Amino acid sequence: MALPNTGYVNGSDILLSIGGKAVGHCTSHTTTFNSETKDRSVKPASSAPYSSGLWKGKGVTSLSISISAEGLRFYNESENGFDEISALWGAGQHVEVKAFEREGDASPYLQGNFVITSIEESSPAQDDATYSINLENDGEPSVYPGKPVSEG
Repeated sequence: MALPNTGYVNGSDILLSIGGKAVGHCTSHTTTFNSETKDRSVKPASSAPYSSGLWKGKGVTSLSISISAEGLRFYNESENGFDEISALWGAGQHVEVKAFEREGDASPYLQGNFVITSIEESSPAQDDATYSINLENDGEPSVYPGKPVSEG
């Protein structure tokens, strides 16, 4: 029986899957949870000090998630590498994305449809060829931090 993980999370323990396969030879990925907000300013009540009207309220108007990942090009890729991901981009459709821990609970902490907004290849002379990918959510993900678990 595996012991529960303790201490700091190692980045290699967090995996990203695109279109049903892990991103192969991934060197890093970053997930950004975005909130668009709206400022709200009101005139203070006549009995309140003037300074109370200097503070703006905030309201969330929309949520979005963006993901970026980087990886090494590999000739014998068995997972999703540059060739596979660029073909997914070329299809012009959304892809299913999952982010999950390698060990322990296999349930993703993020899952949903995302659009590949860009993919970039870098091939410097006498160095490793790399690629980077950017994705943005397409609608509300089925799993994300703070989403209530649906009753079924």
